[in-house]
Amino acid sequence: MAVRPCLPWPDKRLRTPAAEVSEITDEVREIWNDMIDTMEAMPGVGLGANQIGVMLRLAVVDGSKERGRAVRMANPEVLHASTQLREHDEASPNLPGVSAKIKRPRAVTVRYMDENGEVAERDFVGIEATSVQHQIDHLNGKLYFHHLSKMKRDMLIKKSKKLSG
Repeated sequence: MAVRPCLPWPDKRLRTPAAEVSEITDEVREIWNDMIDTMEAMPGVGLGANQIGVMLRLAVVDGSKERGRAVRMANPEVLHASTQLREHDEASPNLPGVSAKIKRPRAVTVRYMDENGEVAERDFVGIEATSVQHQIDHLNGKLYFHHLSKMKRDMLIKKSKKLSG
């Protein structure tokens, strides 16, 4: 297990949809463990595999207060989303130093393959719902700022570049 470096925006891998995972192998489990270590080191509440350069549809989410409860997901997809929206300040280690308020559904039902290779469905609410949607965006080659207007997005990217100097 290891903390892996996060790719800097605009790395092409952050803008490329990740590949489906056909089976859960020891290699996939190792990637998940590294993703959890990386997420904890930030600290964050989720991570998509392509954020660390692994082009597979793998995500981890842990919004628990006590931590250590990460949900490992392969090929996550939203089946249902609430009509009620929740605004949350989102950020990414791929574009350090900046964040933006994004409105997303308050609750989602997600289908994914779990660490045993079984298809699972789970309801996520609040911060975990926000995080899982954020990670699925990453796996689809999008970042949170793609939900902003072009002007706001350009200002955010410019500010991050200035901060990382």
